Amino acid sequence: MRSRWDSVAGTTEYNKNLARIVKMAQDNGYVLNPDVERLRKVIGLMTMNKMEFGNYYCPCKHIHPLNPRSDTLCPCPEMNDEIHKDGHCFCKLFYKVKGV
Repeated sequence: MRSRWDSVAGTTEYNKNLARIVKMAQDNGYVLNPDVERLRKVIGLMTMNKMEFGNYYCPCKHIHPLNPRSDTLCPCPEMNDEIHKDGHCFCKLFYKVKGV
């Protein structure tokens, strides 16, 4: 069964967002969720937000419908605190490297 984010997976915009997320993880000493489907979903939904609303709004922390004036961008301001506290961010996109 196809998910709505499948329509953007593999597009130029999706790949640009994926590269941005990979760089963000590397720059901060994090790793990405090893669950490929979860990763694809979060990046796909975020890419859809970018295409529709013009920015990378967090798909896990926005209200429905999304409000560009008040909704959270990725990375969210709480990301580092969440990762240090829980081992991952709220979206389960970024994870702390085990043993660190």
